[in-house]
Amino acid sequence: MPRPIQATIHTAALRHNIERLRAAAPGARLWAIVKANAYGHGIDRAFEGLRGADGFAMLDLNEAQRVRDLGWRGPILLLEGVFEPRDLEICSRLQLSHVVHHDDQIDWLAMHKTHSPQSVFLKLNSGMNRLGFTPERYRAAYARLGALPQVDEISHMTHFSDADLDDGITKPWARFQRATEGLPGERSVCNSAATLRYGSQPDIRGDWVRPGVAAYGGSPDFPQHDAAHWGLLPTMTLSSKIIGINELAVGATVGYGSTFTADVPVRVGVVACGYADGYPRHAGTGTPVLVDGVRTRTLGRVSMDMLAVDLTPVPKARCGSEVTLWGQGPKGALLPIDEVAHAAGTIGYELMCALAVRVPTTVL
Repeated sequence: MPRPIQATIHTAALRHNIERLRAAAPGARLWAIVKANAYGHGIDRAFEGLRGADGFAMLDLNEAQRVRDLGWRGPILLLEGVFEPRDLEICSRLQLSHVVHHDDQIDWLAMHKTHSPQSVFLKLNSGMNRLGFTPERYRAAYARLGALPQVDEISHMTHFSDADLDDGITKPWARFQRATEGLPGERSVCNSAATLRYGSQPDIRGDWVRPGVAAYGGSPDFPQHDAAHWGLLPTMTLSSKIIGINELAVGATVGYGSTFTADVPVRVGVVACGYADGYPRHAGTGTPVLVDGVRTRTLGRVSMDMLAVDLTPVPKARCGSEVTLWGQGPKGALLPIDEVAHAAGTIGYELMCALAVRVPTTVL
């Protein structure tokens, strides 16, 4: 039989999360963000669950082509824009909107020969200091784009660095308002945290929201709020089975480096999952896990192909017992990916995106 590890993508949960985000920002249209191969879920596998969105946004032209191949005829947005002039030809062919965040991209548009003017999203650097025009240069960039026959619609966008914090958008939102005051065009500023926290405010939610991890069941402000607080469901489950059991005496250790030493007798289950499957190696003793739907903890260091779990809370566990590493467990049990990531000192985004190719994946 094949190795028992498996990932499951939950289509109904994706649909639920999209509708939950719509309800959080009534009246706004919604981009489904499918960068990083739909946050590790796989664009092909996640598409049916996300197609209730108004548009798809990603970074890569190949991802845009894949969404078109799946039959999507609606809006598509390239979140980092084009990377060289010839990319504009593909934008024309696939009817893609694209972000403009530096002068070279405007120069390339000026040289581009097209029969169909393009839709662009002009990006403001409101304090993230990654991509975008500074507030002092924003209007000049807008004027340059507006003078080009190659450009049709100009929308306005920015990205909040601290929307997950209380009062985290006050200053960047003020910068965005000043920079775009009086300029025509649609607005898009809300990521997951801003959509959930401020989407009920019409001026902030704007015309388009861009929730990323929230669509995949992750809380953008964990641990302050978990996914259940926002009404979100896990869309990816990583599960496996126990393939071995050991009885540890007091003083015995588990795994490489002997990082766990038993201070009482412990029954230990060995699980077919390791860092080569995408489970974080830096998840130490105490990381939550479900065995037959019962919450317990990992023990010792994660290996390439295996990890150990404490079976004390699950005395009836045996070889073949189901282990939920994150996601939806048996009998309605849930293990939020954010909890696992937090215990490992990282974020749920990384765990989703790190799911290994070797893990078989099914879609429900």
